[in-house]
Amino acid sequence: MNDGTTISIGRRERIRGSLEPLARLVGRTGLTPNALTLIGFAIAVVAAYLAATQAWLYAGVLVGFGALFDLLDGAVARATRRASRLGAFLDSTMDRWGEAVVYIGLIYGLLSHPDVHSGRAWGPLLAGAAMASAFMVSYTRAKSESLGFTPGRGMAKVGLAPREVRVVILTVGLVVAGILSSSAASYPAGLVPAQPLWWLVLVGSLGLIAILATITTVQRIVHVYREANEEETNKSDGA
Repeated sequence: MNDGTTISIGRRERIRGSLEPLARLVGRTGLTPNALTLIGFAIAVVAAYLAATQAWLYAGVLVGFGALFDLLDGAVARATRRASRLGAFLDSTMDRWGEAVVYIGLIYGLLSHPDVHSGRAWGPLLAGAAMASAFMVSYTRAKSESLGFTPGRGMAKVGLAPREVRVVILTVGLVVAGILSSSAASYPAGLVPAQPLWWLVLVGSLGLIAILATITTVQRIVHVYREANEEETNKSDGA
């Protein structure tokens, strides 16, 4: 049972294993896991700036590139035996911070784009909803694990949209929007929406993130509720 997750634990472990050779190579350069975490955050800040200036394609490429550092810092920590509680704390904190600044850049970029007229507020609204929902996914995991529910990395397997899925959706949305905004893309005959195609793609990806992350949050709440009930039942049976 994988509790509705789109990425199984086994697949996660295979991905982590495939990064080990690269992690060992990076470790030999002298870069520490914490340095990689900070580099990943810096990349997120640049991506946020590019999104704020409506450079969607480049912002998407950097969001995807930054995700590599998100995977590498932990892999390097394991490969060089430098894993620590401080590193785990810094990794989680910078991940959330980086995610936030990218969404803030998107909000500004969507709000100020000259090609968007009627319905302008929908873009920033959905970017804010995606950010809030994404943070709830992370919070439910952190809080449940701090209270002793689903120890280890168990909560990572619960839900449709963990961080990896959200990053893929956002990267694809930004890249496709960037391609469409720089081309002479036109609508099918007879279909002329109020907004340009790139806007529909980008805002659609943000809406999808908001929906899937909300579902994931509910899935995690239900998971903890069931686990708590099971604990109470076991206590009652053992009394």
